[in-house]
Amino acid sequence: METPDVGIPHPLAERLSMAEQYEYLRTRVLPRRTLVTAGAVAGGLLAGCGTASAGRPDPATSRAPGSAVLPFGRHLAFGSDPRTGMRISWQVPSAVKRPYVRVGLRPDDLGHRVAAELRPLHTPAAQGVRPALEQYYVHAAVAGLTPGTTYYYGVGHDGWDPTASAHRAAITSFRTAPARPGRFVFTAFGDQGVSRAAHANDDVLLRQKPAFHLHAGDICYADANGTGRKTDGYDPAFWDLFLKQNEPVARSVPWMVTTGNHDMEAWYSPDGYGGQLARFSLPETGFDPHGTPGAYAFTYGNAAFVALDANDVSYEIPANLGHTGGRQTAWLDRTLRRLRATHGIDFLVVFFHHCAYSTSQHASDGGVRREWLPLFAKHQVDLVINGHNHVYERTDAIRAGRIGRAVPVGGSTDPTRDGTVYVTAGGGGRDLYSFPSGVKDSYEGHVTRHGAVPTFVWGKGGGRASETVEWSRVRYTGFSLLSVEVRAGTSPRLAVSALAQNGRRIDHFEVRRGR
Repeated sequence: METPDVGIPHPLAERLSMAEQYEYLRTRVLPRRTLVTAGAVAGGLLAGCGTASAGRPDPATSRAPGSAVLPFGRHLAFGSDPRTGMRISWQVPSAVKRPYVRVGLRPDDLGHRVAAELRPLHTPAAQGVRPALEQYYVHAAVAGLTPGTTYYYGVGHDGWDPTASAHRAAITSFRTAPARPGRFVFTAFGDQGVSRAAHANDDVLLRQKPAFHLHAGDICYADANGTGRKTDGYDPAFWDLFLKQNEPVARSVPWMVTTGNHDMEAWYSPDGYGGQLARFSLPETGFDPHGTPGAYAFTYGNAAFVALDANDVSYEIPANLGHTGGRQTAWLDRTLRRLRATHGIDFLVVFFHHCAYSTSQHASDGGVRREWLPLFAKHQVDLVINGHNHVYERTDAIRAGRIGRAVPVGGSTDPTRDGTVYVTAGGGGRDLYSFPSGVKDSYEGHVTRHGAVPTFVWGKGGGRASETVEWSRVRYTGFSLLSVEVRAGTSPRLAVSALAQNGRRIDHFEVRRGR
């Protein structure tokens, strides 16, 4: 578990007071109009919060004049079919009347208007820790779009028209998935938070020109401790900072998130997912979209992507262990079977938070291994992406718990023969972890001698079983992200690269099926 902090990475946090850290975040990230919703940050609020419960504020008593309410924090997600649907979400600092999105094929012609839904979120005060906070999130589902097409959009409400000359600079665009498979790039990381490093990773991400981004959980760190209990330190105002920080990316790149342990915010619902349901609008293709929002699937080109909520199976952090009663695992089995049998889908990529295979601070989760790894093998999953450990680590191809094929930097693997490669991409921006004592980083341009690594796996009840492993092939203690080029045609492949925060490549390998 982590100790509470405000998301400023070491060593910067050591040089700044709490007030200075807040000022850094405010001036770099948060617009002036939304400061009223982030006032709790300045007080060092992330101590234990005691009990709190959430209700819905009354928008009728919370409205400011529409012309004074500045939308911010725009973020996209695919609809059920990325070729024809897009979810557009944003935040407003107070309730508004009749929010909407204007969409068109040119920035000067946003003729199509789509009504949006306002989702208020109330966080009550915690005595001596934080004031009560009202937050307002807005979501619009845009359907009937043309595949492979760039659309322009602006968000508005009564009193705020995005096509007015004063607001036209905020008009931006997105692109739907193509009708036929072709080359595309997606990016991925987990464990982002709000920090200078997180902002820098966003810059690297944009330079990859991805079709979409996968976020493997621990999204914002408003919940500082991550145990899923009301005793965790918690400040919902960090979401204001987070959404503004990521807006330059997420307003045009669909941001496909799943649920980490720090995303279980116990103040909103028994499972802690009420906040996520208020802030994000994700594809309703899972088994329980209203109760387990981090579990869903979508297809883009010749690849299918499955998001999972690993809190449901985690032995390490048991707050939500078994909360779906096995329904998520059964859905996973059905979904992977269906996708593997679907004509035109070459690759299956699964992403979730807790690690199946890692040697860093949180190590590996035995619940993940027990419940899901047999299904990954059964359906020949091509790539698994995790977060949780704040490092980059990549395995060899693993088959039946053992190395099926060594995959050095620049190597290739065939999941039909070798097994699955597991990537920990937890260097999204939060304070970094380390590897076991004496275990050195090993990455492209800095390859060290391969050998056994002492680590452990979490067992049911929170116990740890020691293990010494050979599958830890690439390790990097630094901020990083994945950039994956997907190719279709007669020689389909996943060309997987890991990039450091300066854009330098630290790992690459290829996945080819049946070669």
